[in-house]
Amino acid sequence: MLQSLAGSSCVRLVEQHRSAWCFALLVLGYLLYLVFGAVVFSSVELPYEDLLRQELGKLKQRFLEEHACLSEQQLEQFLMRVLEASNYGVSVLSNASGNWNWDFTSSLFFASTVLSTTGYGHTVPLSDGGKAFCIIYSVIGIPFTLLFLTAVVQRIIVYVTRRPVLYFHIRWGFSKQVVAIIHAIVLGFITVSCFFLIPAAIFSVLEDDWNFLESFYFCFISLSTIGLGDYVPGEGYNQKFRELYKIGITCYLLLGLIAMLVVLETFCELHELKKFRKLFYVKKDKEEDQVNIMEHDQLSFSSISDQAASMKDDQKANEPFVASQSPTSNDSSLNN
Repeated sequence: MLQSLAGSSCVRLVEQHRSAWCFALLVLGYLLYLVFGAVVFSSVELPYEDLLRQELGKLKQRFLEEHACLSEQQLEQFLMRVLEASNYGVSVLSNASGNWNWDFTSSLFFASTVLSTTGYGHTVPLSDGGKAFCIIYSVIGIPFTLLFLTAVVQRIIVYVTRRPVLYFHIRWGFSKQVVAIIHAIVLGFITVSCFFLIPAAIFSVLEDDWNFLESFYFCFISLSTIGLGDYVPGEGYNQKFRELYKIGITCYLLLGLIAMLVVLETFCELHELKKFRKLFYVKKDKEEDQVNIMEHDQLSFSSISDQAASMKDDQKANEPFVASQSPTSNDSSLNN
């Protein structure tokens, strides 16, 4: 008997605080996922970093042995200056000296990466004025970009998602949930093909040092707005039609970002995902909502009654042929 009561009380406790338990599990799962990613990245990349460090150390030692007139301190000062310039997108290599980072097309590409929060980091402002303008430009431009993308996606999704689903649901009588799931899968496959697979194949041809995996990696990192900056197109030596190529990449990033948002919005409108998201949200108290509604209704009713009374008084005052009678005059008329 006591065990059954304890079990029922535990069940009621869990049901009453179901949203809090789900949120706690969500936080725990997210932290575990972060730790899992750190463990995998560390185990995979740490050996390659160690090999690269050993290789650089050997090259440095060999260079100092072959150039005895150069001290290690002088070499390190030179390398520090070269690395500092490389962080600002300026290279001392002869095959990269012809590419300017701040011509119009490169600046247009940089502006698009700033406003879309991709931020490759291969080119950054050098001057204090450029850094200050970048701050002001981003503060205004990023919300403007979000507003622009939201408006564009809101219009596109009507014709791409909602109307096709309603058409198959009404015209053919299929279940709306089933049609929405199939439509989301098909739309996701088309988006992956048009903005990931096909562009990756094109980039692997146009970029000499990229294979298909690296090109697909660039497409994903760019359209997901991660923007690591380890692969940036159009930066190779003697890139043909570099200006036109940069403009094309800018258009690709904007269109791809819109397509990604349309797909995400399509999946977010699925009934199953809506139910899943509600597990982690705070539920509103119905009694509080009813009290607020009643108070709002009472306030609105009293304000309406007050307005009606005032309007009647105004009408009486404005009537031209009605004379206001005082109580004393009424009493005198009754006495007569």
